Amino acid sequence: MNIQELKIKLFADGADLTGMKEMYANPLIKGFTTNPTLMRKAGVTDYKAFAKEVLATISDRPVSFEVFADDFDEMEAQARVIASWGDNVYVKIPVTNTTGESSGPLIERLSHAGVKLNVTALLTLEQVKAVTEHLSPGTPAIISVFAGRIADTGVDPMPLMQQAVEIMRARPKAELIWASPRELLNVFQADSVGCHIITATNDILKKLSLVGKDHDVYSLETVRMFYDDAKAAGYGISAY
Repeated sequence: MNIQELKIKLFADGADLTGMKEMYANPLIKGFTTNPTLMRKAGVTDYKAFAKEVLATISDRPVSFEVFADDFDEMEAQARVIASWGDNVYVKIPVTNTTGESSGPLIERLSHAGVKLNVTALLTLEQVKAVTEHLSPGTPAIISVFAGRIADTGVDPMPLMQQAVEIMRARPKAELIWASPRELLNVFQADSVGCHIITATNDILKKLSLVGKDHDVYSLETVRMFYDDAKAAGYGISAY
């Protein structure tokens, strides 16, 4: 395995500004994704101020910010405002609202108006087909399929992701994201099925330094870690 041979683009997923800046300094990271859950976890209280601060630092790579309305009219209004923040901004639109109503008509209006979208929270091929049909052929877009959540249900996401790549060939300017990866191996799995992008949290991306590491060396480091931690804790077992 060699990082330099990967065709897939690596995006950093998070909303901690310090962590985003750290990843921005890494030339391997080609873009960034956020969502309201990650922003809340990071303690973000002012959505617009946070986004503006991010874009003041990251102006030359794609950054995705998500709408947070549930009403489609309000969702559209938010999307147009978010899109105005920068040429590198992708607006995240959930595949449905909270009642399960399709966002398809909204996706179509925005995409045909030239708004770059990141359609998110997809888990089925039917959703991929529907979203692809709604996208404008002339506008860049991203479709985020949550392969990690599919795997959480005991289903191998690789065949589905491979089929999603084929479906999306009808929209050459649309890219498929392998979203919610659970381990670094997912990067290589996503690359092998032709995904265009994988977005991962910093804790996963930091493991890139382990790629190609000698397993005998890694084994010895693990043994030493256990020994050092037991010694530091002062553990002992009486002979009686």
